[in-house]
Amino acid sequence: MANLTQVELQHLRHLIGAHETAYQKLTTYSSQAVDPQIKQMFSKSAQDALNTKQKLMSFLNN
Repeated sequence: MANLTQVELQHLRHLIGAHETAYQKLTTYSSQAVDPQIKQMFSKSAQDALNTKQKLMSFLNN
């Protein structure tokens, strides 16, 4: 993979931060939900956000 520019690194950091924030919020929403379907929806969305964050972080390790 080619080296990332400073602008690309800034965008990547922004995206990683946004997905971390989404993960934290969705995890909180899931823990507070009473309806099992809503709880499951928030939990799955939180996991998806975490997975995406991890994929984005892999670009920093290459």
